[in-house]
Amino acid sequence: MRRPKKKFVRREPTEQHKINDKITASEIRLVGEGIEPQVMSLDKALKFADDEGLDLVEISPNAEPPVCKILDYRKFLYTQKKKQKELKAKQSKVVIKEIRFGPNTDDHDFNFKLAHARKFLEEGSKLKAHVFFRGRTIVFKDRGELLLLKLAQELADVGIVEQMPKMEGKRMIIMINPKKDKK
Repeated sequence: MRRPKKKFVRREPTEQHKINDKITASEIRLVGEGIEPQVMSLDKALKFADDEGLDLVEISPNAEPPVCKILDYRKFLYTQKKKQKELKAKQSKVVIKEIRFGPNTDDHDFNFKLAHARKFLEEGSKLKAHVFFRGRTIVFKDRGELLLLKLAQELADVGIVEQMPKMEGKRMIIMINPKKDKK
């Protein structure tokens, strides 16, 4: 047995604001550049907007009477999108970099990883350093803790300890945030 074909329904794009003929209120408060705020009938406001060659846009529909503005609607939407994009660009994204040690890490390896950790913090990334205990090395918990505390002490000039060394399963973890420069 065949299924009936579904009909494709075209929907109008949803607009955030009511414009021109879509405004339902009989009286509105008209505001705009070079216009003194005043309450007038919708027909008069539409004629006024048409004479200017612009759109009548309902800005605040919940006000009594609704607030409308005469402006170029496409330009208005463009500037709104531009502002939202600008705000989004200003948001900072938190990047977490990880460095892994063993409980028996030697001085040369420690210094090598310390240099990388310093670079990460100077870039503005968070640092998550952990000592991984494999097999019987779990008996060297104190060595792992000393290693992480030594790392935190060496990085004190570029980072602030967010979380002291803490065991999570077979790993001991420390979190270090970058210091904020005051310019």
